[in-house]
Amino acid sequence: MELDFAKYIKYSKPGPRYTSYPTALEFNDTYKYEQYIQKLESQDSSRPISLYFHLPFCKNACYFCGCNVVFTSKEDKMLRYIEYLKRELIILSGHVDCKREVIQMHFGGGTPTFFSAEQLKIIIDEIKSYFPNFVDDAEISCEIDPRHINEAQMKVMSEAGFNRVSFGIQDFNEKVQIAVHRVQPYEITKNAMDLARKYNMVSVNVDLIYGLPFQTLETFKETLSLALSLSPDRFAVFNYAHVPWLKKTMRKIDETTLPLADEKLQIMQYTIDFLTSNGYKMVGMDHFAKPEDELFKAIEKGELHRNFQGYTTKGGADLIGVGLTSIGEGVDSYNQNFKDMKLYEEAIDANRLPFERGVVLNEDDQIRQYVIMELMSNFKIDINRFQKLFDIEFKVYFADAIKELEPFALEDLIIMNDEKIECSQTGTLLVRNIAMAFDAYMHQHASSTKTFSKTV
Repeated sequence: MELDFAKYIKYSKPGPRYTSYPTALEFNDTYKYEQYIQKLESQDSSRPISLYFHLPFCKNACYFCGCNVVFTSKEDKMLRYIEYLKRELIILSGHVDCKREVIQMHFGGGTPTFFSAEQLKIIIDEIKSYFPNFVDDAEISCEIDPRHINEAQMKVMSEAGFNRVSFGIQDFNEKVQIAVHRVQPYEITKNAMDLARKYNMVSVNVDLIYGLPFQTLETFKETLSLALSLSPDRFAVFNYAHVPWLKKTMRKIDETTLPLADEKLQIMQYTIDFLTSNGYKMVGMDHFAKPEDELFKAIEKGELHRNFQGYTTKGGADLIGVGLTSIGEGVDSYNQNFKDMKLYEEAIDANRLPFERGVVLNEDDQIRQYVIMELMSNFKIDINRFQKLFDIEFKVYFADAIKELEPFALEDLIIMNDEKIECSQTGTLLVRNIAMAFDAYMHQHASSTKTFSKTV
Protein backbone atom coordinates (compact mmCIF):
# COMPACT_ATOMS: atom_id res chain seq x y z
CA MET A 1 0.00 0.00 0.00
CA GLU A 2 1.67 3.21 -1.20
CA LEU A 3 0.81 6.28 0.82
CA ASP A 4 0.97 9.83 -0.45
CA PHE A 5 2.69 11.46 2.52
CA ALA A 6 1.72 15.00 1.50
CA LYS A 7 -1.93 13.98 1.20
CA TYR A 8 -2.02 12.27 4.58
CA ILE A 9 -0.27 15.07 6.39
CA LYS A 10 -2.89 17.40 4.90
CA TYR A 11 -5.62 15.39 6.63
CA SER A 12 -3.86 15.42 9.99
CA LYS A 13 -5.99 17.26 12.51
CA PRO A 14 -7.42 16.68 16.00
CA GLY A 15 -10.25 14.19 16.00
CA PRO A 16 -12.05 11.63 18.18
CA ARG A 17 -11.29 7.91 18.19
CA TYR A 18 -15.05 7.28 18.40
CA THR A 19 -15.21 4.61 21.07
CA SER A 20 -18.56 6.32 21.62
CA TYR A 21 -20.84 8.83 19.95
CA PRO A 22 -21.42 11.39 21.29
CA THR A 23 -17.85 11.34 22.60
CA ALA A 24 -16.98 11.66 26.27
CA LEU A 25 -16.52 15.41 25.78
CA GLU A 26 -20.30 15.66 25.62
CA PHE A 27 -20.84 13.85 28.92
CA ASN A 28 -22.33 16.31 31.40
CA ASP A 29 -23.93 16.63 34.82
CA THR A 30 -27.36 17.59 33.47
CA TYR A 31 -27.89 13.83 33.23
CA LYS A 32 -28.97 13.29 36.83
CA TYR A 33 -28.58 10.29 39.11
CA GLU A 34 -32.32 9.61 39.30
CA GLN A 35 -32.52 9.59 35.51
CA TYR A 36 -29.58 7.17 35.33
CA ILE A 37 -31.26 4.81 37.79
CA GLN A 38 -34.46 4.94 35.77
CA LYS A 39 -32.47 4.02 32.65
CA LEU A 40 -30.88 1.05 34.43
CA GLU A 41 -34.15 -0.24 35.82
CA SER A 42 -35.96 0.04 32.50
CA GLN A 43 -33.42 -1.91 30.47
CA ASP A 44 -34.95 -4.63 28.30
CA SER A 45 -34.53 -7.91 30.20
CA SER A 46 -34.17 -9.77 26.90
CA ARG A 47 -30.99 -7.85 26.03
CA PRO A 48 -27.72 -9.46 27.14
CA ILE A 49 -25.13 -7.75 29.31
CA SER A 50 -21.51 -6.78 28.73
CA LEU A 51 -19.54 -6.09 31.91
CA TYR A 52 -16.52 -3.82 32.29
CA PHE A 53 -14.50 -3.71 35.52
CA HIS A 54 -11.90 -1.01 36.01
CA LEU A 55 -8.98 -2.13 38.19
CA PRO A 56 -7.06 1.13 38.31
CA PHE A 57 -3.80 0.44 40.14
CA CYS A 58 -0.29 0.63 38.68
CA LYS A 59 3.04 0.50 40.47
CA ASN A 60 4.66 3.17 38.29
CA ALA A 61 3.66 5.60 35.57
CA CYS A 62 4.19 4.81 31.90
CA TYR A 63 4.58 8.29 30.43
CA PHE A 64 2.66 7.52 27.21
CA CYS A 65 -0.41 6.19 29.03
CA GLY A 66 -3.76 7.92 28.64
CA CYS A 67 -5.67 5.65 31.03
CA ASN A 68 -7.19 6.62 34.37
CA VAL A 69 -4.83 5.07 36.89
CA VAL A 70 -3.93 5.18 40.57
CA PHE A 71 -0.25 4.73 41.40
CA THR A 72 0.40 2.69 44.54
CA SER A 73 2.26 -0.27 45.93
CA LYS A 74 0.21 -0.44 49.12
CA GLU A 75 -1.68 -3.66 49.70
CA ASP A 76 -4.28 -2.03 51.92
CA LYS A 77 -5.41 0.31 49.12
CA MET A 78 -6.06 -2.64 46.85
CA LEU A 79 -7.93 -4.61 49.50
CA ARG A 80 -10.00 -1.52 50.27
CA TYR A 81 -10.89 -1.18 46.58
CA ILE A 82 -12.06 -4.80 46.43
CA GLU A 83 -14.43 -4.12 49.33
CA TYR A 84 -15.88 -1.10 47.53
CA LEU A 85 -16.31 -3.16 44.34
CA LYS A 86 -18.29 -5.67 46.38
CA ARG A 87 -20.49 -2.92 47.79
CA GLU A 88 -20.99 -1.38 44.35
CA LEU A 89 -22.18 -4.76 43.06
CA ILE A 90 -24.68 -5.01 45.94
CA ILE A 91 -26.16 -1.60 45.03
CA LEU A 92 -26.10 -2.38 41.31
CA SER A 93 -27.98 -5.63 41.83
CA GLY A 94 -30.89 -3.62 43.21
CA HIS A 95 -31.30 -1.77 39.91
CA VAL A 96 -30.36 -4.33 37.23
CA ASP A 97 -31.76 -7.74 36.37
CA CYS A 98 -28.58 -9.71 37.04
CA LYS A 99 -30.09 -12.95 35.74
CA ARG A 100 -29.74 -11.71 32.16
CA GLU A 101 -27.19 -13.46 29.96
CA VAL A 102 -23.63 -12.11 30.11
CA ILE A 103 -21.96 -12.31 26.72
CA GLN A 104 -18.83 -10.27 27.45
CA MET A 105 -16.66 -9.24 30.40
CA HIS A 106 -13.50 -7.21 30.37
CA PHE A 107 -10.97 -6.30 33.07
CA GLY A 108 -9.20 -3.04 32.25
CA GLY A 109 -6.94 -0.71 34.09
CA GLY A 110 -4.50 0.33 35.35
CA THR A 111 -2.90 -3.04 35.63
CA PRO A 112 -5.56 -5.65 36.50
CA THR A 113 -2.87 -8.25 37.22
CA PHE A 114 -1.33 -5.95 39.79
CA PHE A 115 -3.86 -7.75 42.00
CA SER A 116 -2.63 -11.11 43.27
CA ALA A 117 -4.11 -14.43 42.16
CA GLU A 118 -6.05 -14.66 45.41
CA GLN A 119 -7.42 -11.13 45.02
CA LEU A 120 -8.42 -11.76 41.39
CA LYS A 121 -10.29 -14.88 42.46
CA ILE A 122 -12.18 -12.91 45.12
CA ILE A 123 -13.22 -10.31 42.52
CA ILE A 124 -14.24 -12.93 39.94
CA ASP A 125 -16.18 -15.04 42.43
CA GLU A 126 -18.02 -11.95 43.63
CA ILE A 127 -18.97 -10.97 40.09
CA LYS A 128 -20.27 -14.43 39.26
CA SER A 129 -22.32 -14.55 42.45
CA TYR A 130 -24.33 -11.59 41.14
CA PHE A 131 -24.13 -12.37 37.42
CA PRO A 132 -24.38 -16.18 37.23
CA ASN A 133 -25.51 -16.56 33.63
CA PHE A 134 -22.42 -16.28 31.47
CA VAL A 135 -23.11 -17.83 28.06
CA ASP A 136 -20.85 -20.68 26.97
CA ASP A 137 -19.12 -18.59 24.30
CA ALA A 138 -18.82 -15.41 26.38
CA GLU A 139 -15.84 -13.26 25.51
CA ILE A 140 -13.96 -12.82 28.81
CA SER A 141 -10.81 -10.76 28.55
CA CYS A 142 -8.13 -9.01 30.56
CA GLU A 143 -5.50 -6.36 29.84
CA ILE A 144 -2.12 -7.56 31.11
CA ASP A 145 1.20 -5.87 31.72
CA PRO A 146 3.70 -8.71 31.06
CA ARG A 147 5.85 -7.39 33.91
CA HIS A 148 3.03 -8.19 36.33
CA ILE A 149 1.73 -11.68 35.56
CA ASN A 150 2.54 -15.06 37.05
CA GLU A 151 1.30 -18.60 36.61
CA ALA A 152 -1.03 -18.50 39.61
CA GLN A 153 -2.83 -15.45 38.19
CA MET A 154 -3.14 -16.98 34.72
CA LYS A 155 -4.46 -20.21 36.23
CA VAL A 156 -7.15 -18.33 38.19
CA MET A 157 -8.26 -16.51 35.05
CA SER A 158 -8.28 -19.66 32.94
CA GLU A 159 -10.35 -21.56 35.49
CA ALA A 160 -12.79 -18.64 35.62
CA GLY A 161 -13.35 -18.80 31.86
CA PHE A 162 -11.12 -16.00 30.65
CA ASN A 163 -10.31 -16.72 27.03
CA ARG A 164 -8.70 -13.52 25.71
CA VAL A 165 -5.76 -11.49 26.97
CA SER A 166 -4.08 -8.37 25.68
CA PHE A 167 -0.40 -7.72 26.38
CA GLY A 168 1.00 -4.22 26.36
CA ILE A 169 4.36 -4.11 24.58
CA GLN A 170 4.45 -0.65 22.95
CA ASP A 171 8.08 -0.97 21.79
CA PHE A 172 10.99 -3.36 22.39
CA ASN A 173 13.74 -0.79 21.87
CA GLU A 174 15.47 -0.11 25.19
CA LYS A 175 16.10 3.60 24.49
CA VAL A 176 12.41 4.10 23.74
CA GLN A 177 11.41 2.09 26.81
CA ILE A 178 13.61 4.20 29.09
CA ALA A 179 12.20 7.41 27.60
CA VAL A 180 8.60 6.34 28.33
CA HIS A 181 9.47 4.83 31.75
CA ARG A 182 8.50 1.27 30.84
CA VAL A 183 11.48 -1.09 30.64
CA GLN A 184 10.20 -4.48 29.48
CA PRO A 185 12.74 -6.89 27.96
CA TYR A 186 11.59 -9.30 25.26
CA GLU A 187 12.07 -12.33 27.54
CA ILE A 188 9.48 -11.00 30.03
CA THR A 189 6.91 -10.62 27.26
CA LYS A 190 7.71 -14.06 25.83
CA ASN A 191 7.24 -15.66 29.24
CA ALA A 192 3.82 -14.01 29.53
CA MET A 193 2.89 -15.24 26.06
CA ASP A 194 3.97 -18.78 26.95
CA LEU A 195 1.75 -18.68 30.03
CA ALA A 196 -1.22 -17.55 27.97
CA ARG A 197 -0.72 -20.45 25.55
CA LYS A 198 -0.21 -22.93 28.36
CA TYR A 199 -3.54 -21.91 29.91
CA ASN A 200 -5.41 -22.09 26.60
CA MET A 201 -6.24 -18.46 25.98
CA VAL A 202 -8.19 -18.57 22.72
CA SER A 203 -6.91 -15.21 21.53
CA VAL A 204 -3.84 -13.22 22.49
CA ASN A 205 -3.49 -9.60 21.42
CA VAL A 206 -0.39 -7.44 21.63
CA ASP A 207 -0.40 -3.63 21.71
CA LEU A 208 2.25 -1.57 19.95
CA ILE A 209 2.49 2.21 19.72
CA TYR A 210 4.22 4.28 17.04
CA GLY A 211 5.10 7.93 17.55
CA LEU A 212 6.97 7.43 20.84
CA PRO A 213 10.24 9.22 21.75
CA PHE A 214 13.32 8.18 19.75
CA GLN A 215 11.40 5.82 17.50
CA THR A 216 12.55 5.53 13.91
CA LEU A 217 11.44 3.32 11.06
CA GLU A 218 14.50 1.11 11.61
CA THR A 219 13.94 0.66 15.36
CA PHE A 220 10.25 -0.08 14.83
CA LYS A 221 11.10 -2.72 12.21
CA GLU A 222 12.99 -4.56 14.96
CA THR A 223 10.04 -4.23 17.35
CA LEU A 224 7.67 -5.66 14.73
CA SER A 225 9.96 -8.62 14.02
CA LEU A 226 10.27 -9.45 17.70
CA ALA A 227 6.51 -9.09 18.23
CA LEU A 228 5.82 -11.32 15.22
CA SER A 229 8.04 -14.04 16.70
CA LEU A 230 5.50 -14.30 19.55
CA SER A 231 2.79 -15.21 16.97
CA PRO A 232 -0.08 -13.25 18.58
CA ASP A 233 -3.58 -13.74 17.21
CA ARG A 234 -4.17 -10.01 16.95
CA PHE A 235 -2.09 -6.85 16.78
CA ALA A 236 -3.28 -3.43 17.88
CA VAL A 237 -0.87 -0.79 16.53
CA PHE A 238 -1.80 2.65 17.80
CA ASN A 239 -0.71 6.12 16.82
CA TYR A 240 0.57 7.70 20.05
CA ALA A 241 -1.89 10.32 21.29
CA HIS A 242 0.21 13.06 22.89
CA VAL A 243 -2.18 15.06 25.07
CA PRO A 244 -0.05 16.53 27.88
CA TRP A 245 -2.78 19.07 28.68
CA LEU A 246 -4.93 16.12 29.78
CA LYS A 247 -2.33 13.69 31.16
CA LYS A 248 0.34 15.12 33.46
CA THR A 249 2.68 12.15 33.04
CA MET A 250 2.97 12.94 29.31
CA ARG A 251 4.66 16.22 30.27
CA LYS A 252 7.69 14.14 31.23
CA ILE A 253 8.20 13.29 27.56
CA ASP A 254 10.63 15.56 25.71
CA GLU A 255 8.58 16.60 22.68
CA THR A 256 11.74 17.24 20.65
CA THR A 257 12.40 13.47 20.70
CA LEU A 258 9.04 12.55 19.16
CA PRO A 259 9.22 11.38 15.52
CA LEU A 260 7.95 13.82 12.91
CA ALA A 261 4.83 13.17 10.85
CA ASP A 262 6.82 11.85 7.85
CA GLU A 263 8.58 9.28 10.01
CA LYS A 264 5.33 8.19 11.61
CA LEU A 265 3.71 7.72 8.22
CA GLN A 266 6.63 5.62 7.05
CA ILE A 267 6.28 3.49 10.19
CA MET A 268 2.56 3.13 9.57
CA GLN A 269 3.06 2.12 5.94
CA TYR A 270 5.78 -0.38 6.81
CA THR A 271 3.63 -1.85 9.62
CA ILE A 272 0.70 -2.45 7.27
CA ASP A 273 2.93 -4.02 4.62
CA PHE A 274 4.86 -6.11 7.14
CA LEU A 275 1.85 -7.54 8.95
CA THR A 276 -0.18 -8.22 5.79
CA SER A 277 2.81 -9.94 4.17
CA ASN A 278 3.10 -12.13 7.28
CA GLY A 279 -0.46 -13.43 7.22
CA TYR A 280 -2.41 -10.77 9.14
CA LYS A 281 -5.27 -8.71 7.77
CA MET A 282 -6.40 -5.25 8.75
CA VAL A 283 -9.52 -5.25 10.91
CA GLY A 284 -11.01 -1.92 11.84
CA MET A 285 -8.88 1.06 12.75
CA ASP A 286 -5.37 0.19 14.03
CA HIS A 287 -6.09 -3.55 14.33
CA PHE A 288 -4.76 -6.64 12.54
CA ALA A 289 -5.69 -10.28 12.99
CA LYS A 290 -5.05 -13.70 11.54
CA PRO A 291 -7.50 -14.63 8.75
CA GLU A 292 -9.18 -17.35 10.81
CA ASP A 293 -10.11 -14.82 13.51
CA GLU A 294 -13.84 -14.46 14.18
CA LEU A 295 -13.60 -10.74 13.52
CA PHE A 296 -13.41 -11.45 9.77
CA LYS A 297 -16.70 -13.34 9.73
CA ALA A 298 -18.27 -10.36 11.48
CA ILE A 299 -16.87 -7.95 8.89
CA GLU A 300 -18.18 -10.09 6.02
CA LYS A 301 -21.66 -9.91 7.55
CA GLY A 302 -21.28 -6.23 8.46
CA GLU A 303 -21.63 -7.17 12.14
CA LEU A 304 -18.39 -5.96 13.67
CA HIS A 305 -19.00 -3.70 16.67
CA ARG A 306 -16.95 -1.08 18.49
CA ASN A 307 -17.23 -0.12 22.13
CA PHE A 308 -15.00 1.06 24.96
CA GLN A 309 -13.19 -2.29 24.94
CA GLY A 310 -12.35 -2.00 21.24
CA TYR A 311 -13.61 -4.21 18.41
CA THR A 312 -15.90 -7.11 19.21
CA THR A 313 -18.37 -9.51 17.64
CA LYS A 314 -20.59 -9.19 20.72
CA GLY A 315 -23.06 -6.48 19.80
CA GLY A 316 -26.58 -5.75 21.00
CA ALA A 317 -25.71 -5.76 24.69
CA ASP A 318 -26.08 -3.23 27.49
CA LEU A 319 -22.63 -2.32 28.77
CA ILE A 320 -22.42 -1.98 32.54
CA GLY A 321 -19.29 -0.33 33.92
CA VAL A 322 -18.20 -1.10 37.48
CA GLY A 323 -15.43 0.56 39.44
CA LEU A 324 -13.63 3.89 39.46
CA THR A 325 -14.14 5.91 36.21
CA SER A 326 -15.90 3.02 34.41
CA ILE A 327 -18.20 3.86 31.51
CA GLY A 328 -21.47 2.10 30.73
CA GLU A 329 -23.67 2.24 27.65
CA GLY A 330 -27.40 1.71 27.24
CA VAL A 331 -29.63 1.87 24.18
CA ASP A 332 -29.83 5.66 24.38
CA SER A 333 -27.34 6.75 27.03
CA TYR A 334 -23.77 6.70 28.28
CA ASN A 335 -22.82 6.99 31.93
CA GLN A 336 -19.52 7.30 33.77
CA ASN A 337 -18.48 6.68 37.36
CA PHE A 338 -16.44 9.14 39.42
CA LYS A 339 -12.76 9.45 38.48
CA ASP A 340 -11.80 10.62 41.97
CA MET A 341 -11.41 7.79 44.49
CA LYS A 342 -12.68 9.87 47.40
CA LEU A 343 -15.89 10.77 45.55
CA TYR A 344 -16.26 7.17 44.34
CA GLU A 345 -16.10 5.88 47.91
CA GLU A 346 -18.38 8.61 49.29
CA ALA A 347 -21.12 7.68 46.82
CA ILE A 348 -21.00 4.01 47.79
CA ASP A 349 -20.88 4.93 51.48
CA ALA A 350 -24.15 6.80 50.85
CA ASN A 351 -25.61 3.62 49.30
CA ARG A 352 -25.60 5.18 45.82
CA LEU A 353 -23.99 4.00 42.63
CA PRO A 354 -20.84 6.10 41.96
CA PHE A 355 -22.37 7.78 38.91
CA GLU A 356 -20.87 11.19 38.08
CA ARG A 357 -21.97 12.20 34.60
CA GLY A 358 -23.16 10.99 31.23
CA VAL A 359 -25.33 11.85 28.28
CA VAL A 360 -28.79 10.89 27.07
CA LEU A 361 -28.93 10.50 23.30
CA ASN A 362 -31.59 12.39 21.42
CA GLU A 363 -32.96 11.10 18.11
CA ASP A 364 -30.30 12.85 16.04
CA ASP A 365 -27.56 11.44 18.31
CA GLN A 366 -28.84 7.90 17.78
CA ILE A 367 -29.00 8.33 14.01
CA ARG A 368 -25.45 9.70 13.85
CA GLN A 369 -24.21 7.11 16.34
CA TYR A 370 -25.36 4.34 14.00
CA VAL A 371 -23.63 5.90 10.98
CA ILE A 372 -20.36 6.69 12.77
CA MET A 373 -20.11 3.28 14.41
CA GLU A 374 -20.81 1.55 11.08
CA LEU A 375 -17.93 3.47 9.56
CA MET A 376 -15.58 2.85 12.49
CA SER A 377 -16.41 -0.86 12.65
CA ASN A 378 -17.07 -1.95 9.08
CA PHE A 379 -15.62 0.95 7.05
CA LYS A 380 -18.87 1.44 5.16
CA ILE A 381 -22.47 2.60 5.35
CA ASP A 382 -25.17 0.61 3.61
CA ILE A 383 -27.53 3.44 2.64
CA ASN A 384 -30.49 1.17 1.87
CA ARG A 385 -30.15 -0.56 5.24
CA PHE A 386 -29.95 2.83 6.98
CA GLN A 387 -33.08 4.11 5.23
CA LYS A 388 -35.08 1.01 6.14
CA LEU A 389 -33.94 1.24 9.74
CA PHE A 390 -34.66 4.93 10.30
CA ASP A 391 -37.18 5.73 7.53
CA ILE A 392 -35.05 8.72 6.56
CA GLU A 393 -33.73 9.85 3.17
CA PHE A 394 -29.99 9.52 3.80
CA LYS A 395 -28.74 12.07 1.27
CA VAL A 396 -31.24 14.69 2.45
CA TYR A 397 -30.53 14.21 6.16
CA PHE A 398 -26.77 14.19 5.65
CA ALA A 399 -26.48 16.72 2.80
CA ASP A 400 -23.80 18.71 4.67
CA ALA A 401 -21.78 15.60 5.47
CA ILE A 402 -21.91 14.40 1.87
CA LYS A 403 -20.63 17.78 0.68
CA GLU A 404 -17.81 17.60 3.24
CA LEU A 405 -16.86 14.14 1.98
CA GLU A 406 -16.57 15.15 -1.68
CA PRO A 407 -12.77 15.77 -1.46
CA PHE A 408 -12.34 12.26 -0.04
CA ALA A 409 -14.24 10.84 -3.01
CA LEU A 410 -12.20 12.89 -5.50
CA GLU A 411 -8.99 11.51 -3.98
CA ASP A 412 -10.30 7.91 -4.06
CA LEU A 413 -10.37 7.64 -0.27
CA ILE A 414 -14.05 6.67 -0.34
CA ILE A 415 -16.52 5.25 -2.82
CA MET A 416 -19.71 7.29 -2.56
CA ASN A 417 -22.88 6.51 -4.53
CA ASP A 418 -26.62 6.01 -4.03
CA GLU A 419 -26.13 2.65 -2.33
CA LYS A 420 -23.15 3.10 -0.05
CA ILE A 421 -20.31 5.12 1.35
CA GLU A 422 -17.29 2.84 1.67
CA CYS A 423 -13.68 3.53 2.58
CA SER A 424 -11.08 2.49 0.05
CA GLN A 425 -8.12 0.52 1.35
CA THR A 426 -6.15 3.70 1.92
CA GLY A 427 -9.26 5.52 3.12
CA THR A 428 -9.54 3.15 6.07
CA LEU A 429 -6.47 4.84 7.49
CA LEU A 430 -8.40 8.12 7.59
CA VAL A 431 -11.67 6.68 8.86
CA ARG A 432 -11.65 9.04 11.86
CA ASN A 433 -11.59 12.01 9.50
CA ILE A 434 -14.36 10.50 7.39
CA ALA A 435 -16.53 9.80 10.44
CA MET A 436 -16.05 13.38 11.64
CA ALA A 437 -18.17 14.60 8.73
CA PHE A 438 -21.21 13.06 10.48
CA ASP A 439 -20.37 14.43 13.94
CA ALA A 440 -22.81 17.17 14.91
CA TYR A 441 -20.61 18.34 17.79
CA MET A 442 -17.33 18.86 15.92
CA HIS A 443 -18.03 22.54 15.19
CA GLN A 444 -17.97 23.19 18.95
CA HIS A 445 -14.40 21.93 19.16
CA ALA A 446 -13.05 22.96 15.75
CA SER A 447 -11.07 25.93 17.06
CA SER A 448 -9.45 23.99 19.91
CA THR A 449 -6.06 22.35 19.48
CA LYS A 450 -6.23 20.81 22.95
CA THR A 451 -9.25 18.58 22.67
CA PHE A 452 -8.40 15.45 20.69
CA SER A 453 -5.25 13.72 19.53
CA LYS A 454 -4.26 14.07 15.86
CA THR A 455 -5.75 11.65 13.35
CA VAL A 456 -2.41 11.12 11.55
